[in-house]
Amino acid sequence: MVNLKINGQKICVPAGTTILDAAHELGIRIPTLCYLRDINALGGCRICVVEVKGARGFAAACVHPVSEGMEVQTNTETLRQSRKTTLELTVSSHRMDCLSCERSLNCELQALAKEYGVDQYKFGFSTPEMEIDRSAPHLVRDNSKCILCRKCVAVCKQNQHTGVIGVNYRGYHTKVGSPFDMGLDSTPCIYCGQCIAVCPTAALTEKSNKQKLWDALADETKHVVIATAPAIRVQLGECFDMPIGTNVSGKMVSALRRLGADKVFDVASAADLTIMEEGSELISRMNNDGALPLFTSCCPSWVKFMEHYYPDKIGNLSSCKSPQQMYGAIMKTYYAQKMGISPENIYVASVMPCVAKKFEIVRDDQNASGYPDIDAVITTNELAAMIKQAGIVFESLPDEDFDPAFGISTGAGHIFGATGGVCEATLRTVHELVTGKELENVEFNEVRGTVGIKEAEYDLNGKKLKVAIASGASNAKKLIDMIDKGEKEYHFIEIMSCPGGCVNGGAQPYQPGYVRNFTNISAERAKALYSEDTSRTMRKSHENPVIKELYDSYLGEPGGEKAHELLHTSYVKRKVY
Repeated sequence: MVNLKINGQKICVPAGTTILDAAHELGIRIPTLCYLRDINALGGCRICVVEVKGARGFAAACVHPVSEGMEVQTNTETLRQSRKTTLELTVSSHRMDCLSCERSLNCELQALAKEYGVDQYKFGFSTPEMEIDRSAPHLVRDNSKCILCRKCVAVCKQNQHTGVIGVNYRGYHTKVGSPFDMGLDSTPCIYCGQCIAVCPTAALTEKSNKQKLWDALADETKHVVIATAPAIRVQLGECFDMPIGTNVSGKMVSALRRLGADKVFDVASAADLTIMEEGSELISRMNNDGALPLFTSCCPSWVKFMEHYYPDKIGNLSSCKSPQQMYGAIMKTYYAQKMGISPENIYVASVMPCVAKKFEIVRDDQNASGYPDIDAVITTNELAAMIKQAGIVFESLPDEDFDPAFGISTGAGHIFGATGGVCEATLRTVHELVTGKELENVEFNEVRGTVGIKEAEYDLNGKKLKVAIASGASNAKKLIDMIDKGEKEYHFIEIMSCPGGCVNGGAQPYQPGYVRNFTNISAERAKALYSEDTSRTMRKSHENPVIKELYDSYLGEPGGEKAHELLHTSYVKRKVY
């Protein structure tokens, strides 16, 4: 343990602790721009500098370790002027169109500039060349707003393994980009959007479909149905200054109705449908010597990762569509028939925590009715923007229920949003289908939590079922490499590309660095989903009466011919450049 003083306050912390972390223990916030815990620790932006008694020059608090007897000052006039000057130099080559910027009022650079009273013209103003890459279906990259913090580069390489962006050129011409300045769509990018989530400015933003949805809502010939993913209800509140993990399901439904949706459904209902298909596929493969392990296919970013980096494993990937795509397929077939509406006049939109979903809807084999399963994907941030633009006072809305019948879902469907949730939901159903016995406890705690790789083993009537869960593409790689080396053997593997699962998707509400560095955001949001699961009377997918009726009257049996026609898909081998 090390004793030191920060701003005259005594504190004792473990050796190796950084000044930044020690200050946090005392309730002192040291500003940062480039720092991202466990991912990007460079001390390069010079915003977190502090004064250490007896030392020459400033120390970067994010990387400088404490030492016995150290005395630190974090907020002197000299430091404030230093940070102000650094920020003024930064904005001198940053495109400052704040009024029309996507991140205005939610930009870390803008917030710090205001906090330190920055004069944006102090060092003149050099308007950077606008190099905008719109080639990918999920994001827009605008280097004229990049501050070279390198967070995106670090998260792409370390958390997601792909490393499809990096630092190009040197000196004044340094910029972040793809190899040889190629468009992002020409790289093996997996479209996870984690780079967007950590970007402190608007250099990386999600590609918006708001106007497409506005146009559909205004079109009287269209029957517009909107459904939300489980994670949205525990993210959306943050866009309206509510605590992280607040469940705003009822207000969310109210808002969507007030935007003009004809029906508001719950993708958690389609998650229950996914479990019936994926669970049946797992049982079939185990009983008939099928390709094992069976990998889940709910995450389109993970699917694209496998297609690029492990194409030899495509046969192990479940052929099930994701809950989003199953929902869309059912809307334009079964629901269209029930309502007596032509599928071409049904506009199906989804609200997702994931920008990869924008790519998924344009994949081949995602048009069960002859029309695209899903017409538009908007994200948590886009929905919040639409609510504000419509003048809806979100906090004052009453709580309303989803429309029947596709608003009925089980607890199992809700936990899809957290890493381990798909596996747990599958276990609840597969255990009862195989053993014929009702579970005394439906909670499989071994597969919960935000640890990158988890594993467990269960007994199904004398048969062992070995499962593993990975979140974050780099952890997926570690897991698959262990399998290839013969170090591990599993029957069922759930993988989510984003660390922590969909609750930490690339389209989540923006949270500044000081929140990300000291809060387990994924765990807080997941906690709310597990609470929703606990409160449900139905907690197993095969108990959902809507799903039962759907099979009885339309689909036939899980995994049957009709179900395969509508609810399953195919994959392709992709290049790694």
